Amino acid sequence: MTIASNVNQCLSTIKGIEAQLSSLALNSLDEEAKAVFHETALTMAEVKKDLQYRVLELERQEPQYKGS
Repeated sequence: MTIASNVNQCLSTIKGIEAQLSSLALNSLDEEAKAVFHETALTMAEVKKDLQYRVLELERQEPQYKGS
């Protein structure tokens, strides 16, 4: 598996985690848990943004990775 494939797979996983945390934040009855889920989802959004930037960098450096 190439580096680009690994980064894209990681990005997909992060997107899933972010979505699950957002869902938990919306559906939680406990206000403290809701806040923790929300804050963690925001952290995952930052990680996702960093990984998306890294994918663009990989595509720029290695054109064969584009769209992988």
